[in-house]
Amino acid sequence: MLHVPLPILEKILRPIIVYFTLILLLRVFGKRELAQLNPFDLVVLLSLSNTVQNAIIGEDNSLLGGLIGAMALLAANWSLNRVLFAMPKLNRALQGSSRTLIRNGKVDEAAMRDEILTHEELVEVLHKQSVRGFADVKECTLEPGGTFYVETREESFPSARHQEILKRLDALTAEVKALKQA
Repeated sequence: MLHVPLPILEKILRPIIVYFTLILLLRVFGKRELAQLNPFDLVVLLSLSNTVQNAIIGEDNSLLGGLIGAMALLAANWSLNRVLFAMPKLNRALQGSSRTLIRNGKVDEAAMRDEILTHEELVEVLHKQSVRGFADVKECTLEPGGTFYVETREESFPSARHQEILKRLDALTAEVKALKQA
């Protein structure tokens, strides 16, 4: 259980090499892998983890070997985050830039093609943020980390409805206050 058949240096280097390779590959293949996972993307990510398992642990199934590999992986992640924090230019270069998909209700077809997003997937993103459709969007951006930022137009349904609810709530509060005083 505690016998490590592979050299400890190899147990440390394997996960670090796989970690940086996966970061590079995910960067090359785009933000979509981090954003909206459809069933195909999920299968790819699950298969990817299984595929690189042996590359990380090698022929070692010992407890100590697994712990060394896990510690090396966490240390690589911690170190990379510290380096990227200290070097913002490198961070921007590695993470990429955000991509505007909708501006003032108009969908950027080229950006959609580049990010391999369908209109249906984008509508799903909007609906998750209580936006009815493209016309209600001032700007929709796919961020480098795979999250969507959606800014609605002032006259859009969720924003207008929210304002109306707040007005009615204020009116009810005033009525209750008046009733208490009477």
